Amino acid sequence: MTQSIKSVHEPFTGTWQYIVADTRYAHAAIIDPVLDYDKETGIITTTSADELLDIIASHGYTISHILETHAHADHLTASRYLQAKLAQRQQQRPLVCIGQGIQQVQNTMGQLYGAFDHTFPDGSDFHIGDLQARVIHLPGHTPDHIGYVIGENIFTGDSIFNPDVSSARCDFPGGSATDLYASSQKLLAFPENYRLYTGHDYPPKDRACKSTEGSEAVPYTTVGEQKLGNKHVKVGTKLGDFVKWRTERDAGLSDPKLLRQAMHVNVRGGRLPASPVEGFKITSVPECVPSAA
Repeated sequence: MTQSIKSVHEPFTGTWQYIVADTRYAHAAIIDPVLDYDKETGIITTTSADELLDIIASHGYTISHILETHAHADHLTASRYLQAKLAQRQQQRPLVCIGQGIQQVQNTMGQLYGAFDHTFPDGSDFHIGDLQARVIHLPGHTPDHIGYVIGENIFTGDSIFNPDVSSARCDFPGGSATDLYASSQKLLAFPENYRLYTGHDYPPKDRACKSTEGSEAVPYTTVGEQKLGNKHVKVGTKLGDFVKWRTERDAGLSDPKLLRQAMHVNVRGGRLPASPVEGFKITSVPECVPSAA
């Protein structure tokens, strides 16, 4: 069994997108793909998603799953566009998946149940080719947040960031600094050699290292590195100190630039709203980007 992980950074939103493959059987999954959107012009494009499709085609992968770690508030997901394009290329239609906690998020948006092909309960297992994947609930940033454990790799979404970036905000509906602290401790309890692949990276100006992708953004660090150096949740950090700092920090943050647009798409499983939404300008939509019924 051979595993491959391709990390693709989308710089406008700082999002890491991943393709995880069982290279022996050429089966793979996509994690947290980005649909490009210009808020000022209302133009939607698929440059980032098409880069993923090119990688998939070059390796001859069959995609079984398109996996979301949570309902993102800072970018639109390309899950349904990728599903449509891949369904044209391969016999198997990939499933768009997220954690079962999405129902709590959907409740705040009008009960959009059934928007996803599959919702994972905490602790559930599934396969990508011959690779076994396990779902872990990692609430705090959002209540629906999950991570994916695949081999000795954990795709953490926004439940923990690289040590010099540290942690994500918790002020969205259902968010909790207490829960985020608990989720970080759950991750730091894994063996120290395990790799934690983050959902975003916003490289500090003084970062010395560069990733293997040739950019300043770094897709992963190890559990051991996080325990030693994460400036918010390293070993020895007390719950009360973290909650106080995170709460005070969140109180001074502005909303993500694409919050309204992202939530209207992402709680629908990657489909655009069927009717106009105030504050969500759409002037151009590529073929294969679907709207909700």
